[in-house]
Amino acid sequence: MWARGTTEGDRPMTTADFFDESSEQSIVKTSIVSKYFWVWAKIIMKHSGSRIAYIDLFAGPGRYKDGTVSTPLRILETAIADDDMRNRLVTVFNDRNSNNAQALENAISELPGIDSLRYPPMVMNKEVGTEIVESFEATRLVPTLFFVDPWGYKGLSLRLVNSVLKDWGCDCIFFFNYNRINMGLNNDLVREHMIALFGERRAAALRKELERLNSRERESLVVEELTSALQAMGAGFVLPFCFKNDSGSRTSHHLVFVTKNFTAYDVMKDIMAKESSSAPQGVASFQYCPAERQQGLLFELSRPLDDLQAMLEAEFRGQALTVEDVYRLHSVGRPYTKKNYKQILMRMEAVGLIDVPKHKAGTLGDRLLITFR
Repeated sequence: MWARGTTEGDRPMTTADFFDESSEQSIVKTSIVSKYFWVWAKIIMKHSGSRIAYIDLFAGPGRYKDGTVSTPLRILETAIADDDMRNRLVTVFNDRNSNNAQALENAISELPGIDSLRYPPMVMNKEVGTEIVESFEATRLVPTLFFVDPWGYKGLSLRLVNSVLKDWGCDCIFFFNYNRINMGLNNDLVREHMIALFGERRAAALRKELERLNSRERESLVVEELTSALQAMGAGFVLPFCFKNDSGSRTSHHLVFVTKNFTAYDVMKDIMAKESSSAPQGVASFQYCPAERQQGLLFELSRPLDDLQAMLEAEFRGQALTVEDVYRLHSVGRPYTKKNYKQILMRMEAVGLIDVPKHKAGTLGDRLLITFR
């Protein structure tokens, strides 16, 4: 089974191939998006009496040919099963392929309980381009989870992401086809697409810098520059999740989460951590690699919790902060979850590296004040 953007032997993968059967990577992707949607929707509905929305501009046919449901149907099934969500969720699905759009409409109509939704799902058949971006820019959106899963990079742009992210309660998850973008950065025929994704100056600088780097360094720089471009546009938090090919020899793509809210970032971090295929010392890899499941002992040679302890000792020496403050100040852009921070802080307490008021053994409350020596 092959993920989108990979090849089988020397034969290039096509969009038709992608929906032939559900790959492990695609199942993980759908799981991440649908799990986040559930938590996001529940949080938003507690703080807002308005409608909420889910928008997917590259929705596909709804089912793989093996019958497995893809993300749009998972989202709708979640809404149908929840009394509150049934009355508040607006869904918009689009696919420029008319056959996919029709297949999705048919699949939606066959869902048990679909008529119980207050707002019937809307299925469109449009090219994703300037018209859609301008429409979003001119509209004050209700809280929206925006999913962008293009085949390559056409239609994906900083402007598109920002057109939704600008409004309260709106988050974005998008598919970043690293292989095709890596090749596209040095291809004059798709220069405009690269500018739309990175910005003109950043794309030009990337082209020059990539020439002298090896493959691992190239990937790191491309993802770092994408993150910087999103943050420059106003995104507060960016979290990429990497997918490897079946052998683990190279990256096929990333799923990138973008939000302005730390709580949203924290929620997605926990979800992605649990979907990671390895977690040396309990620290998630934030990647899915089928090969890691057969090579577990190899990955345990890494000891990231030890690195975290050294960082905390150096950064917070002499300071007094709550556990929550330590997590918020230090965790962004790093693979550690709150559970990891509490684990290492309890280890530091045991050896006298921090002072902690009396508390229940084996726990550290978020508001507990700790002093680094």
